[in-house]
Amino acid sequence: MMRLDRFLASQRPDISRSSARELCRKGLVTVNGAPAKRSDIQINEEQDTVCVSGKCIIYRKYVYIMLNKPRGVICATKDRLTETVMELIPPELRRDGLFPAGRLDKDTEGFVLITDDGELAHKMLSPKSHVPKTYFVRLEKPLEPSAVSLFSEGITIDGGEKCLPAQLSISDNPAECLLTIREGKFHQVKRMFLAIDNKVLYLKRISIGKLALDENLPLGGCLEVLHKDVDKLLSRK
Repeated sequence: MMRLDRFLASQRPDISRSSARELCRKGLVTVNGAPAKRSDIQINEEQDTVCVSGKCIIYRKYVYIMLNKPRGVICATKDRLTETVMELIPPELRRDGLFPAGRLDKDTEGFVLITDDGELAHKMLSPKSHVPKTYFVRLEKPLEPSAVSLFSEGITIDGGEKCLPAQLSISDNPAECLLTIREGKFHQVKRMFLAIDNKVLYLKRISIGKLALDENLPLGGCLEVLHKDVDKLLSRK
C-alpha cells in the first residue's frame, strides 16, 4: 500500500506531493473511477487504477533508461563544472532516485544505464557477476591476428594486474575491433591495448549483457528499456 500523493509524485515528475493535494481538491484525480477527495488516502499501487485529468498512470516500481552518452559528458548525478548524464534525461522520464549504473570515461561514448533500481545495478556491476560489456574500438595502429589469442588468455596490464579472458573480434579494417570484457577495472580497455603497444583513439560501449544499444538512438538520446528486456542486462551468455 502507498499514499496517493507519494504514488503520484513517484510516477509523474511534474507532480509534487503538495500539487497532488491541489489536484485532488479540484477533483482531477480518480482512483478506480471515483474522485479522490484527499491525497493522503492509501492505495494499492499495483492494483488500483489512478488517473489524473482523465489520463491513467501505469505504475512502474523502477525505471530503466538507455542513454547514448556523448563525449564530454560525465557519469555522475551532479557536477558543478561539467555536464552530467542526468542532465540529458528528458523531463518525461525523470523521477527521484535515478542514477547512472556504472561509468564510462568522459571521452567515451555509448550505452549508459540510468535507473533507480539499486539491486539490479549492484548485480550488474558486481565483479562476481561477470556481466559482459562490448565496446567498439578504433586504434592508432592495425591489430595483428595474434592479438585475439592474447586477449582470450587474459592481458596483463600496467601494475601487473591480469585481466579476465576477453573476446576480441578484429574487423575488416584491422585498426578497428569489437572487445567484450567481463570486469570493470579503471580505464581497462585503454590499458589493455596499451599493454600490446597500441592506443585507443575512439571508444564506444555498444552493449551491456545481451542488451544492445539501439542503433537509431542519437548521441545524447534516451529511451526507456521495456521491463521484458531488463533481464538481458544481467545475461552472461
